[in-house]
Amino acid sequence: MAQAEETKARLLAAHGWDANAVELVPVTASGDRIQDRPLAEIGGKALWTRELDGWLVENRIDASVHSMKDVETIRPFELAITAILPRADRADRLLGAASIEALPQGAIVGTSAPRRAAQLLNRRPDCRVVTFRGNVATRMAKLAGGEVDATFLAAAGLDRLDEADVGVRLDPEEWLPAPAQAAIGIECRTDDERTREWLAAIDHLPSHAEVMAERALLAALGGSCHTPVAVLTSGEDPMRMRAAIYSECGAERVEGETEIGEGREGAIAALAADLLQRAPEKVRRLFSGPV
Repeated sequence: MAQAEETKARLLAAHGWDANAVELVPVTASGDRIQDRPLAEIGGKALWTRELDGWLVENRIDASVHSMKDVETIRPFELAITAILPRADRADRLLGAASIEALPQGAIVGTSAPRRAAQLLNRRPDCRVVTFRGNVATRMAKLAGGEVDATFLAAAGLDRLDEADVGVRLDPEEWLPAPAQAAIGIECRTDDERTREWLAAIDHLPSHAEVMAERALLAALGGSCHTPVAVLTSGEDPMRMRAAIYSECGAERVEGETEIGEGREGAIAALAADLLQRAPEKVRRLFSGPV
């Protein structure tokens, strides 16, 4: 809802509309209702988009607001990601310790993200990862209740909820973020020219380019909610993309980088192919290849 409020505020400012011009319609996603199992076991990222997609296709809403890191790589052809808002802080924050190194020996760390789990175990194989889902307040309450020693939350989400002082920021140059992390995307029906025109006014082109490049990398890898993928994209012309893929246990890590200019698709595909070619079988089997 915080992301929807930001989207509304930007639309009102861009078009000079009054506060009643945009109505926010709360939709509870399956991912919010089912919190006791990893996403990969119950339908993956579609759990965050399924209900919104249905409401869009049925013309019950004109646009839907997404955390782009939670949106499947392949989307229905009837829908178009039309706007990406200015990207916020891509970093993760660690709650429960001053740093990864400061975690106690054998610490129990809660996360449902394969990327966070693999990166943690790559650096701290002594730690134990347990499934940890729920919204920000729920996870903070579980941590405070002693269910785990530590957990991770996205800096952008905490900032949007005015929790900027919570946790320790992990440098994204050292702790690579998820593809499209910290990006808010707005989707509408592909054939809805009026809404597409409205949304174009709030589309932040540099952020849009970054997000689409990172989603293209996921597509080239054949990544899913099961796959530990981390990527950091920076700069504008050209962009520089640095990515890493992991084994589920974190023991294996393969990193590469590329410069993305006019031949964006080719450079991204080459990076994905290089990562997979250098990866051991236990990592490659997590990826399906180009889609």
